[in-house]
Amino acid sequence: MTSEFIAFPEGFVWGAATSAYQIEGAWNEDGKGESIWDRLCHTPGYIMDGSTGDVACDHYHRWAEDIALMKELGLNAYRFSISWPRILPDGRGQVNQIGLDFYNRLVDGLLDEGIQPFPTLYHWDLPQALQDEGGWAVRSTAEAFVEYADVVSRHLGDRVKHWITHNEPWAVVAMGYQRGTHAPGLKDYPASLQAGHHLMLSHGWAVPALRRNSAGAEVGITLILFPLVPGSSDTVVHPAFRKFDGYFNRWYLDPLYGRHYPTDVVADYIEAGHLPSDGMTCIEPGDLEAIATPTDFLGVNYYTPVLLRSDIPPGSDDEPLALLYHGPEYEYTNMTMMVYPDGLSHLLKQVHFEYQPGKMYITENGASYSDGPGEDGRVCDQRRVKYLRDHFAAAHRAIEGGIPLAGYFVWSLLVNFEWNFGYAQRFGIIWVDYQTQQRIPKDSALWYKQVIAENGLTTQL
Repeated sequence: MTSEFIAFPEGFVWGAATSAYQIEGAWNEDGKGESIWDRLCHTPGYIMDGSTGDVACDHYHRWAEDIALMKELGLNAYRFSISWPRILPDGRGQVNQIGLDFYNRLVDGLLDEGIQPFPTLYHWDLPQALQDEGGWAVRSTAEAFVEYADVVSRHLGDRVKHWITHNEPWAVVAMGYQRGTHAPGLKDYPASLQAGHHLMLSHGWAVPALRRNSAGAEVGITLILFPLVPGSSDTVVHPAFRKFDGYFNRWYLDPLYGRHYPTDVVADYIEAGHLPSDGMTCIEPGDLEAIATPTDFLGVNYYTPVLLRSDIPPGSDDEPLALLYHGPEYEYTNMTMMVYPDGLSHLLKQVHFEYQPGKMYITENGASYSDGPGEDGRVCDQRRVKYLRDHFAAAHRAIEGGIPLAGYFVWSLLVNFEWNFGYAQRFGIIWVDYQTQQRIPKDSALWYKQVIAENGLTTQL
């Protein structure tokens, strides 16, 4: 076996990512309002291990320690999210200055250490007060989001030069409104499609406010995207590929890049009874133009492909199994996500050639493995090292193919609260002992430190 050193372009951004609810804790401190995740986690039966994010990694109180760890690893950038109910406890109206002060300190602390802040405005923790009014299924929530974006960017826009409006609208729609496993815990397909439209609309409406308040800043959105691959040696039937690509990818990419909602998927939803015969009635004049407001970059979250089975046609009762099929020839993480680095390079190329975003960032990529500290206190997570090495190499192949990939954010910086899995899944490159809040950089973090320092890595051929 031979090895090769691959170098990334000068100025390539190496970062790590987190989200507010998953790490901050302090769920009811200093004037913060209740979020939909606070409500869901305090409702029995939703979180697999019965836990909550009430304390999580206690980042709200330990942010300076965490920035010191980022500095030690040499991170160029840190992607975090801002807690909407920490800023506007009721979702709109009265501003909680103490909440703004926290993010002011965080941004200043990052910049003092030469780490660029990449805040995401919405990473799923909608103020419960807005959910009580109908949540994302009603248009007024999109209007409230613009108010929130304006407040935050007026206070941070002089220093923050990279903004992400939303994280993974697909997950909000599919997990929160269709399957009921994420907050707000609903199973209402028609409402989910309205929610998705209002999420995308709020993005388009917020972009001008961010540009106005943050001169010279880059503004984008993050989508989770899925390449589709055969789940067997059989040829995947075309209708399955078309349908799943439409559901996961095109439904969000097409309107974002001025193509409106894909008509074939609209027809699918009408046929399934999820939309009335006249289609997306929640669209008002100007909505689609607003959603397609030009952005500076696209954030791509990639974890796993969708394995399609040719023996499960679209529309059948077994269709959900298309996502759960495990081919014995593949490796899987502890979260049963298929390890498929080629899917990343394939996805980046597909998005580039289909939609031509001017710049892309991998805003999340990582793996859940349960490795903990050994007797010597060291966390030997070599599976994660291999996972990251192979995915970094796949990203490099995409760059060599002309893809404008500008940076890579590993998910996640800290082992954190992993949504409906609670603390049973561990993605972080820094171990957190939730009893003592001790942080231990894993072997993957130390390896990543070297990658950043060299702006490249050695691959195995």
